[in-house]
Amino acid sequence: MYDLLKVLVANLLMPLPVSLGLGALGLLLLRWRRLGGVVIAVGLGILLLASWPPVADRLLAPLESRHSALGMLPEDPDLAAVVVLGGGWEPDSPRSTVGRLSDSSALRLVEGIRLWRQRPELPLIVTGASRDPEVAPVALGYAAAAVDLGVPAARLVVLDSPTDTGREARAVSDALGEGSRVVVVTSASHMPRAMYHFRQAGLEPLAAPTHYLARHQRTGQLQEWVPSASELRKTERALYETLGLLAVGWEH
Repeated sequence: MYDLLKVLVANLLMPLPVSLGLGALGLLLLRWRRLGGVVIAVGLGILLLASWPPVADRLLAPLESRHSALGMLPEDPDLAAVVVLGGGWEPDSPRSTVGRLSDSSALRLVEGIRLWRQRPELPLIVTGASRDPEVAPVALGYAAAAVDLGVPAARLVVLDSPTDTGREARAVSDALGEGSRVVVVTSASHMPRAMYHFRQAGLEPLAAPTHYLARHQRTGQLQEWVPSASELRKTERALYETLGLLAVGWEH
């Protein structure tokens, strides 16, 4: 119930629901024209700013840049595993094993396999379940795609019960033991929260971020200044991860 409440609150605080709520409130207040108009204008302004590329990138970039990309695995004999954190997928879609993964999940898995190939003696741990018991765990989708991409099944460790990042970290700790040094592969914006959870679980994580969304530099093209749904999604990502960091800080 608590997990469902966290997700519900986070989604209600996103720009689109807030803007729609303010718009509805403004319509109710139209009998006081100036007040109703101001509330509607604020709602539209929030939606416009959240969809504007400079704002979206400014919000998301600090999260994505907190941990540098990992080009090569360190020559560390204590390194215990490469861990790919769960994401989204469509298990029943008529696509290939890789095509069933969401964009972020596919990039996480490919990055994880790229790093694992540098140290193929290590296990490749894939994690993630679904909060919906009717949906198969994404860890199973990862495993099937990894095998198709050339990873031997014997090198895979499938943790298909954790439903959030904190549980994923604890599952990895249970599988490898506290104090284990692991490479954590997840989306760049999610990495700060993931590192927090893995440290809380008693592990020594090494960040390997991927799936970057914020622009590193601008080219001056017009589309970089026009509000769009994709930019709104970036703002939502930044707000969701910021709320997640605030939540874990409050819980502990």
